[in-house]
Amino acid sequence: MPRKARLVPMESLREAAECLKVMAHPVRLRIVDILMQGRYPVRRIAEMCDLPAHQTSEHLRLLKGCRLLDCERDGRTVYYRLATPRLPALLTCIRKTCGH
Repeated sequence: MPRKARLVPMESLREAAECLKVMAHPVRLRIVDILMQGRYPVRRIAEMCDLPAHQTSEHLRLLKGCRLLDCERDGRTVYYRLATPRLPALLTCIRKTCGH
């Protein structure tokens, strides 16, 4: 009798697919690459992505909405950092398969 396959629950796959849709943008991948180095304020992330702060904030909002990022406020400055250890593994995979 064949062994029963151990499949990932469908709800977990739905959540992963939604997060992968959010990650499927070069700026968001760049943001994750930046945040792998530590926590940064929106202004600095925007500079490193060569984008206006308002566009950067929208990308950060989408990533945070998938619980991929955390943020903390220090006065008027908001700092972002990675919320999950899975993202560095994703970037490592991209570097290995797509990088130069």
